[in-house]
Amino acid sequence: MIDFSLSDEERDIRDTVRAFIRREVMPLEDQVLRNERAGLPGLEDGQLKELQQKAKASGLWGINTPEEYGGADLGPVMSAITAMETGRTFVPFRFGGTADNILYAGTDAQKQEYLIPTINGERRSCFAITEPGAGSDARNIRTRAVRDGDDWLITGEKIFITNGNEADFVMVFAVTDPEKGADGGVTCFLVDRDMGWKSEPIPTMGEWGPASLVFENVRVPSRNILGEEGNGFGLAMQWIGNGRFMIPAGAIGAAERLLEMAVEHAKNRVSMGHPIADYQAIQWQIADSHVEIEAVKLLTLRAAWQLQQGQDNRHASSIAKLSGGLMANQVVDRVLQIHGGMGYTKELPVERWYRELRLLRIFEGTDEIQRRTIARNLLKGHARLGEIG
Repeated sequence: MIDFSLSDEERDIRDTVRAFIRREVMPLEDQVLRNERAGLPGLEDGQLKELQQKAKASGLWGINTPEEYGGADLGPVMSAITAMETGRTFVPFRFGGTADNILYAGTDAQKQEYLIPTINGERRSCFAITEPGAGSDARNIRTRAVRDGDDWLITGEKIFITNGNEADFVMVFAVTDPEKGADGGVTCFLVDRDMGWKSEPIPTMGEWGPASLVFENVRVPSRNILGEEGNGFGLAMQWIGNGRFMIPAGAIGAAERLLEMAVEHAKNRVSMGHPIADYQAIQWQIADSHVEIEAVKLLTLRAAWQLQQGQDNRHASSIAKLSGGLMANQVVDRVLQIHGGMGYTKELPVERWYRELRLLRIFEGTDEIQRRTIARNLLKGHARLGEIG
């Protein structure tokens, strides 16, 4: 018999996170909407850090961070559950005490200079592999790093980089040996902003504010290579693969919150003498949404569980990512429809979620790439139908 229940400790953590989000974060939603519509950041850095310190006082610090670095090290399953809870609000909040997973591949000196300050909130990183001609096709990157004595000169452009405008250092991937291709010819460098790279914001339909990064003969010492020379593509895939299931986890939280809004509205909105909740057209939209949310929840937790067990979870993560993005977009569209004209206005946050959730089908691997991956795994025998576990 498969046991889907949480342990008492896991339930306590989930409830603590849920209570914190409801008590400290959700009350800021009106302010965030006003700020964003005025062209300002939803949360100022000072506000975010204050919230993170409040969370730390409740024991919520470094959700994924190993205990030796002061984190809670809760593991992938609880990380996914935490993301479901934070996804229930559009306030751009994240728990503190974390760092990109590949920073742990650094040398002791690099950990002191980059990893630990990032965990402590003193530094901010960004991950840069996507280029104007290499989005889903990450193997096609053209940014070059040419050796110059003990240094490397990096030239190229990266695009759609999350935190690219705010970061003070970047993990940038560049071709160091064109003849070897992606496997063996790409290297990851830790590059401080003051070494010379520049960023420009990219306006988008949502509140995600990515950047383009430009490198023009940026000089980087060899000691700033992360991992081994030529092993950059492996690090990039590790960064992308380990976190992919976190995307549908956040989508689940948003979809549940939106569905709660739809249920409440349907019970209170009267049309032709009846609450619209009495009409089958509305009931079916609510039922379909709930079924889809629960399906994605199980797919996401399975992908997280596989990673926690040390299994290769890439196939399961692709399934969760694909179904999660589709689910979230279907649910928010139904919720907007149930709210009618009011759902289309900026008086309610539904339209804001509508724009934000559309991104889930594009970034960190488009729907088309996930389908390609899933089909390829089946056709080549990397994944088998009918298996459990």
